[in-house]
Amino acid sequence: MSLEEENRVLWNGLLDGDKQCLFDLYNATYFHLLRFGMKMCNDNELVFDCVNQLFLHLWDRRQKLQPVHQVQSYLFTTLRRIILDQIAYQSKIDTAVGRMITEDEQNVTSYEEILIRDQGDQEMNRRLHTALTKLSPKQKEFVKLKFFEGLTYDEIAEKHTQSVKTCYNVIYDAIKSLKKALSSPIREK
Repeated sequence: MSLEEENRVLWNGLLDGDKQCLFDLYNATYFHLLRFGMKMCNDNELVFDCVNQLFLHLWDRRQKLQPVHQVQSYLFTTLRRIILDQIAYQSKIDTAVGRMITEDEQNVTSYEEILIRDQGDQEMNRRLHTALTKLSPKQKEFVKLKFFEGLTYDEIAEKHTQSVKTCYNVIYDAIKSLKKALSSPIREK
């Protein structure tokens, strides 16, 4: 059986809801997709994130997907779109942040506004601390290494003798938990 035929079998299994087929397709195409993504974009972290986002997207939308004859080509095309979308999104964020910095430099903040912002920051810090305590020890460690010490996924994987994929998944789950905890409405005391 050719590689493309194997990918088609895995694709059809994915469409049927077989998680193992998703994992096998991921493992069979992961490094090809990374190499393809690296040719498009020099940001390794962005490419790792986009490849993982691609497979999460496939799993979430599996019931709406159709059979595909050229699975690898489909994955390359979808990854390309995800990377371009992320680059455009990041560009918009950078532009907005630049605009906000310029506006902040032009505006003088009143004492009351500073106090209100400070109270909001304190509340957010309290909520973040509470949310962090609910993470597993492994999630806490990986989040600390990634966001507070600035290590890459490769460095975290090497430090903890884990695969890069495992590191990404642990951090992704931790971020999802933190977002959920931080997006819940503030309760009045």
